[in-house]
Amino acid sequence: MKYVFLILLIVFTVKHLIDSWNDDAKKRAYTKPFLLILIILFYLFSTEEYSIPLLIALTASWLGDLLLIPKGHKWFTLGGISFMISHFFYIFAFYGSIQFSKIPWIMIILIALLYYGISLKIIFMLKKDTSKIMIATIYFYLLCNSTMNVFALMRFISHPSVGSFIAFIGALLFFISDCTVILVRYSKKPEIIFKKHFTVMLTYIVGQFLITLGIVLGNVR
Repeated sequence: MKYVFLILLIVFTVKHLIDSWNDDAKKRAYTKPFLLILIILFYLFSTEEYSIPLLIALTASWLGDLLLIPKGHKWFTLGGISFMISHFFYIFAFYGSIQFSKIPWIMIILIALLYYGISLKIIFMLKKDTSKIMIATIYFYLLCNSTMNVFALMRFISHPSVGSFIAFIGALLFFISDCTVILVRYSKKPEIIFKKHFTVMLTYIVGQFLITLGIVLGNVR
C-alpha cells in the first residue's frame, strides 16, 4: 500500500510543480493540501514502529501548508508558527538517536554558525523592505530551522547510515526551501529565486519526503 501512496505523491507533486513553474497560484492551491497527507500515509504504511514526534512534525507542516495558501502577513505568520512547531518536533525525532559523546563539538558549532550566518544574510536582504516585527519573527524562525538541521547532522555523525544521511539532506533542502520562500514573499526582487514557487516547493516536498524516508530507514523512535 505504501507504493500506492508513493505513486500518488509523485503524481500530485509533478502536477503541483508544473503549476508552480507556470506561476498559477489558483491551481497550486488545489494540490498543495494533499502533498503532506500523502507523505504521512506513506510513512504510516512503511513502518510498524511509529515516531510520534515525526507524525506531529508532518501534521504541523501540513497545517502550515494550508495557512500559507492565503496571502498576507497574518497567514504567513500563522503558517510560520505551525512550521516552527514542526521543526521542534523534528528535533525531538532526531534527538533520540544521537550519541552526544560521539559529537565533534567544534565542528558542530562552526556548522551551526554557518547556518545562523546564512539566516542573518537572508534578514539583511529583507531589512529595507520588511517591518522590524516581521524581521525578528523571520530570523527566529530561520534559527529554529537551522537548529533542526544541526540535530539532523548530529544524528548522522553519531550514527552514520544511509537513513541518517538521507534525513540530513532532507533537512538541508527544507532549510533551502524556507530561505527561498521568505525571499519570494518579502523581497522586492522575488525573481532572484529561479521560478520562485517552483524552487520553493521542489526543495520543500523533496526535503519533507527525504526526512521521512530517512527516519523510516533509520527506525527512529
